[in-house]
Amino acid sequence: MTVTEVAADRLIRIGEVARGAGVSVRAVRYYEQQQLLIPERSPSGQRLYRQDAIPRVRFFQEMFAAGLTSRRITELLPCWDAGHTDAAQRAMLRAERDRIQAKADDLRAALDRLDEVIAITDTHP
Repeated sequence: MTVTEVAADRLIRIGEVARGAGVSVRAVRYYEQQQLLIPERSPSGQRLYRQDAIPRVRFFQEMFAAGLTSRRITELLPCWDAGHTDAAQRAMLRAERDRIQAKADDLRAALDRLDEVIAITDTHP
């Protein structure tokens, strides 16, 4: 086993996951409660996570910000983990993407409208 493989296999504590992902320890515990993350336990009972927990938590944050529920994220995890999908999973992924795109379009329209108001008000003292 190489030094790189040893480092990749190293388990990290909950605080390291939280810092690395830019979330609170409480958020990491919530993901565990939702069964989105499954930690190992040290002999003393401390939560220990694989290194890939950090990008995984970032993914959760992005999906929550986009309006997905923890249930829907749970449905996405096999796609993330396996790298392939069946027809039903692809349909679900496309539906979520379409929903997020519609939300982004609405936000872009609101942003454009605010820019118009700012431009109008900038011409007046």
